[in-house]
Amino acid sequence: MSVFSVGYRYRFPLLLLTLWLIAVFILGGKPANSKYAATSRYVNTREKSVANNIKHLSLTETVQKTVLENGLTVLIKEVHTAPVVSVQMWYKVGSRNEEPGVNGIAHQLEHMMFKGTKNHPIQFGRLFSALGSDSNAFTSYDQTAYYGTVERDKLKSLLILEADRMQNALIDTEQLANEKRVVISELQGYENSPEYRLNRAVIRAVFPNHAYGLPVGGTKADVEKFQVEQVRKYYRNFYSPDNAVLVIVGDVQARQTLNTVKEIFGKIPKRQQTGKEDTGTRERRDAANLSQTLSSSPSSPIILREQGAGALLQVVYPLPDVNHPDIAALDVMDYILTGGRNSYLYQALVDSGLASDITASVASLRESSWYELLVTANPEQDLTKIDAVLNGAIANIAQKGVKSEEVERAKTQLEAAVILSNRDITSQAMQLGNDQTTAGDYRFTDHYLAAVRQVTAADIVKVLNKYLRQEARTVGFFEPTLKQTKEISNQPQITKTTENLAVGSPTPPSEIAKYLPPVDRTTDTIKQGLPQQLRLANGLQILLLPDKTTATVTLSGHIKAGKEFDPEDRAGLASLVADNLMSGTKTKDALTLAKALEERGATLDFAAHREGMRIEGNCLAGDLPVLIQTLADAIKNSTFPEKELELNRQQALTSLKLELDDPSEVAKRIFLQSIYPKKHPLHTFPTEESLQQIRREDAIAFKAKHYRPDTMVLVLVGDFAPAKVRSLISTEFGDWQVSGQPPKLEYPTVPMPAKVVRVNPVVPGKVQAITYMGYTGINRRDPRFYATLVLNQILGGDTLSSRLGAEIRDRQGLSYGIYSYFQAQRNVGTFWIEMQTSPGDTNQAIASTHQLLQQIHQQGVTSLDVNTAKRTLIGSYNVSLANPEELTNIILKNQVHELDESELRSFTQKIEQVTLTQVNQAARELLHPDQIVVVTAGPALLADQRNK
Repeated sequence: MSVFSVGYRYRFPLLLLTLWLIAVFILGGKPANSKYAATSRYVNTREKSVANNIKHLSLTETVQKTVLENGLTVLIKEVHTAPVVSVQMWYKVGSRNEEPGVNGIAHQLEHMMFKGTKNHPIQFGRLFSALGSDSNAFTSYDQTAYYGTVERDKLKSLLILEADRMQNALIDTEQLANEKRVVISELQGYENSPEYRLNRAVIRAVFPNHAYGLPVGGTKADVEKFQVEQVRKYYRNFYSPDNAVLVIVGDVQARQTLNTVKEIFGKIPKRQQTGKEDTGTRERRDAANLSQTLSSSPSSPIILREQGAGALLQVVYPLPDVNHPDIAALDVMDYILTGGRNSYLYQALVDSGLASDITASVASLRESSWYELLVTANPEQDLTKIDAVLNGAIANIAQKGVKSEEVERAKTQLEAAVILSNRDITSQAMQLGNDQTTAGDYRFTDHYLAAVRQVTAADIVKVLNKYLRQEARTVGFFEPTLKQTKEISNQPQITKTTENLAVGSPTPPSEIAKYLPPVDRTTDTIKQGLPQQLRLANGLQILLLPDKTTATVTLSGHIKAGKEFDPEDRAGLASLVADNLMSGTKTKDALTLAKALEERGATLDFAAHREGMRIEGNCLAGDLPVLIQTLADAIKNSTFPEKELELNRQQALTSLKLELDDPSEVAKRIFLQSIYPKKHPLHTFPTEESLQQIRREDAIAFKAKHYRPDTMVLVLVGDFAPAKVRSLISTEFGDWQVSGQPPKLEYPTVPMPAKVVRVNPVVPGKVQAITYMGYTGINRRDPRFYATLVLNQILGGDTLSSRLGAEIRDRQGLSYGIYSYFQAQRNVGTFWIEMQTSPGDTNQAIASTHQLLQQIHQQGVTSLDVNTAKRTLIGSYNVSLANPEELTNIILKNQVHELDESELRSFTQKIEQVTLTQVNQAARELLHPDQIVVVTAGPALLADQRNK
């Protein structure tokens, strides 16, 4: 269960960011260390022909809205692209409904909504997992939302569960005490982030008398004081059908589905307000407070001088609410200022070398909005100077105005973003739910786009002068007080945990089956089409899967040019090469390359991973030729201009400093270096010294050696004619020739540790601990792979339903997030468990995890465990096939791992064939609780605790 405060860029990737937060921070259990870098930037424009087609786009034309007699708003949208459905329940209550002293109660209640009901007294995460549902929740300023995406025959089951917890949630003293500890662990994860702390300080100054100034998740002091009756009263007051929106999007029949909804929800009564002021009274009072709040801003910056690694600048301008007519022009303005390489502020701050990054968004909310900019300074750069440059650039644009072509490009960027962020049904449902609860109208996005199309250059100047005035802004500086003078030590300390804590009995699968709602077994087997395959004469592999459901194309690619080839004294070289591919080619400079994509609604990103360089691209269908041409130019003809290389080096150095201030990154780095010895491809990580050693000739040589067509795979899924795409790729890549054989790399066998190894690196200034536990694992081609997937799902596949989650998080309340991985790559595999804990709970959580591993290793699991895990994996896989980006990545991974072409279709069959005997054999062979590396990064006191 995560806190969703506000994302960067604008409304549509905001929803993508929400989903990212849900998937990673809830199911994965990771803390939201930075919400700023997560936003997808669809900094795109497209040609007029495409723009004309989009003008007829309606996201809500087929939506059926019904309000039941009890006040429940029901939105149903038929989308028959795949046999899956998303069910989302949105309550019109969030941190906006709070006040100091009870800050965070909406978020706390959201956590409690998974603890079970009178009719289903079992952790709901386990029920959702048994249904194969991608389910969870988040809390925001204006709403609390619960979502699940499943195969369509599970629709009624999800509706039954949502109706039950709307009226019958169990909220008792013991469960609240445990979940308060979990929430505090979550909040401490946020507090580890300087960006979060700076953002909270600035927003509090902008809204001193309004609930928008409070942190969405609450504060530790308030959470600790919550009493069970407080939470129950909040539940009674706000969780009622007349305060909720039910969204159903997917492969359903609207009329039949509405009848089912009426049957399940229709008898739930409206709630009595029991003495609490009505929503209208509260909103009128808050509006008055908001008016007072926005009348003044601090004249000098808010300065946080705290331990950290990088200097940050935050600027916030108050804006009107989401329904104000200026919002459309403000979003267009945002793109002109920060939307990509050719934007004004990017050139003023990043291209000049003052900053490594700038992100921004218009946060459009129910009672107010704000424009928020975050600048990450490069080392040794002065924040006052950066602020002056930023402020001067905005003032200059407000005075001189903008070009009409810039306005048209930004308008098209927004419209392209709508299409690209509405390709899967979960996102479409999120859009409807957010629009109905925040703006009060599920059709808001359609109206908004109509307004965007009317924005002119004069409108941009108007909103710049009206809202981005110097006296209206609130500025925050984060000035780190501690500079890292050396790499964090990773010398292992050999010890063994001495705690002997009893592991509670997990909920038996028979109990889960007992409370699982009935499933309508009507869904036909999903017959996933297989991609067409071809190979050019130079060895480049191409896989094409036409999909006409949306007028977009998703591209994913791989070249065997990853970090595994980094020289030890130049670690970071593979990433620097990937980062510089768009910095200039033989015929185009960096701005020209970026503009080619920005003008056509396309994105193209390169990133070096351990076993390869990944390519990710998205575009509207008509712009695929430009995407392919730009990709080919960057791959074949990049020249690594000295100036651009130096800018990227500075960004890499800044990123390194920030990583070494992040306990999660530190723990993972030292964990891998403690498992894999020097000279092993997984041991090497960049350092400041290694990054400084890299020269232009190194980048050129690395690319010449490792960027080859015979190690490249391209996968395209979307709206295209395969014959035309084959011809296009052949034209652009067919002349790419290299000689000799691709470089080979040996992965030496790594022995297991002889005993438990504990390493406790200290990361100053943190309040949350991150622990990694594990050792070497299996690679993707190991015959035990499918049984291991089932074993991992049972052990720690997700935080809410696994054995680890049930024991460490749910029963003991020791961790906000704990989960396990068997990361099976092509050449190597690693097993690890990751958890985040309050410092005082760390050793207890490690000891309990150790005992649970011992228990499963010795006693195994049950057939019901296995059957439940198999249903979860199969359901989740089928849901993922309905998402173009996930489908593209699955196809790519299968090809890179040299699996049979039928793997895409046969994966679920192989999971279904896994037996109890195979899973328990994998547990005996692959779980080694007494030969494990344990790395905990966090506050200094942890180093002392271990020896007490």
